[in-house]
Amino acid sequence: MNDNRGMNDAIITTGQDLAAETRAFNELLAGRLAKEPQIHEVDDPPATRAARERGAGPFPAPVRLPEGINANVPGRAGPIPVRVFTPPQVDGVHLHLHGGGWTLGSADAQDPLLWGLARAAHLAVVSVGYRLAPEHPYPAGPDDCEDAARWLTAQAAAEFGTGRLTIGGESAGAHLAVLTLLRLRDRGGLQRAFRAAHLAFGAYDASLTPSARLWGERNLVLSTPVMSWFWDQFLPGLDPEQRRDPGISPLYADLRDLPAARFIVGTQDPLLDDTLFMAARWRAAGNTADLEVVAEAAHGFQAFPITIAERERARHAAYLAAAVA
Repeated sequence: MNDNRGMNDAIITTGQDLAAETRAFNELLAGRLAKEPQIHEVDDPPATRAARERGAGPFPAPVRLPEGINANVPGRAGPIPVRVFTPPQVDGVHLHLHGGGWTLGSADAQDPLLWGLARAAHLAVVSVGYRLAPEHPYPAGPDDCEDAARWLTAQAAAEFGTGRLTIGGESAGAHLAVLTLLRLRDRGGLQRAFRAAHLAFGAYDASLTPSARLWGERNLVLSTPVMSWFWDQFLPGLDPEQRRDPGISPLYADLRDLPAARFIVGTQDPLLDDTLFMAARWRAAGNTADLEVVAEAAHGFQAFPITIAERERARHAAYLAAAVA
C-alpha cells in the first residue's frame, strides 16, 4: 500500500498508490458540483435537504435498508430518533453521529455504510438523529448527542448484550463526537465507557483553521464559503472569539483523559488542518491517537465509488473491531 509510517507508527500517510485515480475522481466531482447551485448561495436548508434526498449534490440519494430499525431514546428536549443496525454477531456497540454541517443529514441517510460497518466490525450501530440547525442551533445538536450517549452507557448491556462501546462520526459528526466525550468527562467521567473514537475529517475550530480559511471557492464537497455558511447556521450571532469557546470548538479544549482515537483526513480536504491539529493536541494531552492522511482524498471520500474509499471502510471497521475485542 506504499504507506509511510512516522512517530511510533501513529502517523500514516497512505493512498499514494491510488493518487491518480483519486485525483481524477476529484476533477469529475468538482466539475459536476460547479454546475450546481452552491449551498451558501441557495441559503435554504430545507430545500437543500430535499435536494439531497433526491440525490442532488455530492452524494447519491439515500438508500434505506430493511436491516435498519428506527427507534427513539430519551432526551432532555424530548425523544431522540436513532437508527439501529444489529449484525448476527455483536462484540460491541458503536454510537454514530452523522455529518452534514450540523444542518443536513439524518440517522437513516447512510444505511449501506453503517450496515457494512456493523457486519465487518461485529458492532451494533446506533446512529443518532440529532436536531439540525438553523431551526435548532447550538447547543441543541450537542445536547441530543450527549443524551443519546448517556442512554447508551446505561442501556447497552441490556439492549445489545455488551457494554463495550465506541463512538465516532464524520465531519460535523466527528466534531459532535468530541464534544460528547468532553461533556461526559466533565459531567461525571462517563467518557471512560467508550473504548475508542473514530473521527473522520472533523471540524474542530469554528473560527476556521488555516486550511479552511485558505482553501477558497473550489467546491470539493466543501469550500471556504460553504464551511463558513455551515458554522453560521449552527452558531448564529457569535463572533470569532466567541466561537473559540472550548464547548463549541474542541480544538481549544482541555483534552486530557479521553479514549484512544483514530483520525482520518485527505490532503484535498479544507478541514485538513482541523484533523492535523486535533490529533497532535489529542496525543500531547496523553491520549492515544492514530492519524492517517490520505493522498488526494477529498472531504467525505469514504462514501465515493473509488478504491481508496473501499480501503478506508475496511480500516475503519478493523480499528473499531480491535477496540472492542
